[in-house]
Amino acid sequence: MHQSILVAGSHGGVGQHVTALLAERDYTPRAMIRDESQREELERLGGEPVVADLTEPSTLERALEGCDAVVFAAGSGGEDVYGVDRDGAINLIDAAGEAGIDRFVMLSSMGADDPDAGPEPLRDYLIAKAEADEYLRHSGRADTIVRPGELTDEPGTGEIRAAEGLELGEDDIPREDVAATLVAAIDCEPVVGETFEILSGENPIPDALEAVGSS
Repeated sequence: MHQSILVAGSHGGVGQHVTALLAERDYTPRAMIRDESQREELERLGGEPVVADLTEPSTLERALEGCDAVVFAAGSGGEDVYGVDRDGAINLIDAAGEAGIDRFVMLSSMGADDPDAGPEPLRDYLIAKAEADEYLRHSGRADTIVRPGELTDEPGTGEIRAAEGLELGEDDIPREDVAATLVAAIDCEPVVGETFEILSGENPIPDALEAVGSS
């Protein structure tokens, strides 16, 4: 079982849930933040904050020290999709490799399999996510790529649908359930090497992951 997990994007909507869930489940979440002012909030969630910047590769070695897995839940919010969502992810994938960290769970997005078919305002974001996903697949890391649909702030249900391909726009999913999926994936052997999409559904998250990993 992996124990110390670096959470990139720990202050984001999904990342905060990831940090809290890891702490509740007796992992040690290393909460990566860009701003020292976020430290107290992440400590309240059970994280061990570390200041680092995905766009500054020299800061990542210290962030990864002592970790044995990575959850990438960072996002640019549309402000720098190529610098953060693509290049920042690539920087962290490379740094994890240099640190000897094999397990890497990536938060991606539905639509990243075909960015040109996505909504025009999201085109660059989906391209950036697609290129980061592809880099991870070929990195030699033990990867899992999770692609949720539209995110909401509704309470999580603990139940999802998971498949290689789902219909974009047919449903949404709470951020809390996305976070729970990322956390469950860390030590779920069947989903190592898998890329899959998730939406709200009726299958308990562990069962959904087992099923998608054996399909």
